[in-house]
Amino acid sequence: MTGELAGQTAIVTGAGRGFGRAIALGLAAAGASIAAVDCSRNDLAETVSQIESARGQALPVIADVTVREDVARAVDSAQERFGPISLLVSNAGITGPHGPIWNLDPDEWWGTLMVHLRGAVLFMNAVLPCMVECRLGRIIIVSSNAGKWAMPYLSGYGVAKASQIRLVELAATELREHGLSIFAIEPGTVVTRMAEETISSLEAQRWLPQMVEYLQKLKKEQDPTPVFARCVDMCVDLASGRYDALTGRFLIPENNFSKLLQEVSQSYSL
Repeated sequence: MTGELAGQTAIVTGAGRGFGRAIALGLAAAGASIAAVDCSRNDLAETVSQIESARGQALPVIADVTVREDVARAVDSAQERFGPISLLVSNAGITGPHGPIWNLDPDEWWGTLMVHLRGAVLFMNAVLPCMVECRLGRIIIVSSNAGKWAMPYLSGYGVAKASQIRLVELAATELREHGLSIFAIEPGTVVTRMAEETISSLEAQRWLPQMVEYLQKLKKEQDPTPVFARCVDMCVDLASGRYDALTGRFLIPENNFSKLLQEVSQSYSL
């Protein structure tokens, strides 16, 4: 398949639905070969079917991103099918638990960090040796503005997302000398299945009624297509290499990447 990402091999986690599916489809449309990772066989089959129907290349990998053996198998399968990994998009995520820290199940709280943070680290650990050796590769972690805001009653998700953003900042300092780039992004807000789960959660309804009301309104009024499209554009742009100088940053849909790049260039020239 031709396109600006032709020849690239990308792993996309959480690719079975929502933003993960949109990103996988968008990267495939730009020419990348996709190893689509998810824990839902049916969701993953639909993503791969859509990619192949558009004449893209995709490999479905059923895996739990928190299980080291599953991650190793996913990376090995992708490399055997398509060659060295040049792009990792760590998107897998869950919501909850909702409520005060003293009322939460600590294991459920920690489980949220496991998916968002351990999952990202396991995949980074698995793909980076080859990237470092080849001096070629980029990583995008799909984070959230929740990592920047102190939102009550959503501490597990907030800590997980803040940790992802900090992980990207720290990893960038290690990867720069090897010619590699890493980014965190806010994908935007649409009512995905995860948002639906928040809406239907009794705990969310009790502790986060304003959020639930906002999501309900969004579900009725929003056309999600432009939000998904902007997220895909962000990922394709970052995967292209044009914005490698922005490595280590947390980027949001409102950012003008070219303007940010110009600001970086000007700061280097001072």
